[in-house]
Amino acid sequence: MIEFLLGLAIGIGFWLWRQAWLYRQLRKILASLQTGGAEGTSLPIVSRLRSGIDRHNRYRQELESKLQGWENLLRSAPIGYLCVDEENQLVWCNHRSRQLLHIQQWQPGELRLLLEVVRSYELDRLIEQTRRQQQPMQQEWLFHPVSEDALVLSELKSLTLRASSFPLPMGEVGVFLENLQPLVETSRSRDRWISDLAHELKTPLTSIQLVAENLQPRLAPPESRWVEKMLSEIDRLINLAQDFLELSHLQEDPHKHLNLKPVELQGAIASVWQTLAPHAQAKQLSWLYSSPDFVWVSADIARLTQVFLNLFDNSIKYSPIGGTIQVEVKLLPNADAAERVQIDIIDSGSGFAEADLPRVFDRLFRGELSRGRQDFPDSPTSTGSGLGLAIVRQIILAHGGTVKARNHPQTGGAWLQIKLPIVDREPDI
Repeated sequence: MIEFLLGLAIGIGFWLWRQAWLYRQLRKILASLQTGGAEGTSLPIVSRLRSGIDRHNRYRQELESKLQGWENLLRSAPIGYLCVDEENQLVWCNHRSRQLLHIQQWQPGELRLLLEVVRSYELDRLIEQTRRQQQPMQQEWLFHPVSEDALVLSELKSLTLRASSFPLPMGEVGVFLENLQPLVETSRSRDRWISDLAHELKTPLTSIQLVAENLQPRLAPPESRWVEKMLSEIDRLINLAQDFLELSHLQEDPHKHLNLKPVELQGAIASVWQTLAPHAQAKQLSWLYSSPDFVWVSADIARLTQVFLNLFDNSIKYSPIGGTIQVEVKLLPNADAAERVQIDIIDSGSGFAEADLPRVFDRLFRGELSRGRQDFPDSPTSTGSGLGLAIVRQIILAHGGTVKARNHPQTGGAWLQIKLPIVDREPDI
């Protein structure tokens, strides 16, 4: 009986506490619904509730109106936009994204996995990375549309797309899509025009060179020095035309111009450095090399030599007297657990300007004077054309590798990092 009364007292006490809590909450709600002033507080509770509900409805209508305005804006936007939920189901997309991604088997209000609607591994991976890292990301790739209709498929063209993604609440992700294909085609047309021009210039330049060479011994100083200067400029123009042709060939069909064979990396790098050693000794430069023994890569030895000649020549030019050039070779596992080789070339010069880093591999780009005009006079590969690093990038890309430029945090000098696939084992000789 005592236990029953004790339990009943506790239950009644809990009920009274609950009622008091609900009363306090109701007072807070009523206080928030008041319009303010003595007139507001004198209104009956029902009137205040009705007034609060009206304000809430007006606020909801304003939000719906704004939302509809943004939706209309996205519908008519010249770039694509789509949104997926936390399960990667397509929630909404505008007309432009339907055109770019060739979305046909989907209707508004229908929830389907994005990969069922758009067969793009790159886009799906970008969305997953955005959701996981919770930060905006960007990706460019070549999108190949698919269609079940063979006639339609034959007319579809691949597009170079750029996707800019950003995380949304509740695990959703929004993606803006841009069509870069017109820019790509314009760039190709420009490159083709420059390549044709370079090809046409080689013949008259060679003829002028022969005339100047025959004229030079027939003249006495100071006239002969003018011809010598002219020959130097002609050589520079011929080299520039040749570099343009070489770059165009590498871009059009990179694999066609490669003779891939197993190459022992340490020997190839050492051979290139020996070629440039006299120029390094003239500036009292030290060379530090570190590498595992016998790293083999599948490469075109002539092209790979061209890459290291260009990079070592730049390092020699821009390193101060008595400086150091470091070459580090490492084996790295990639995502598929296959080994790749990483080659770091680090000089002790002034490095790249931060604003120049995104463009150092562009055609004809030359950075600020501190790194663009300090030509070493006897350098064997310097033409000053601004195409050297562009050719390096195309050669490395043709080998299935990557190359990046940055400034080294310790030396402050330029840091070129190359990654290449390696041969699994030493080839039979």
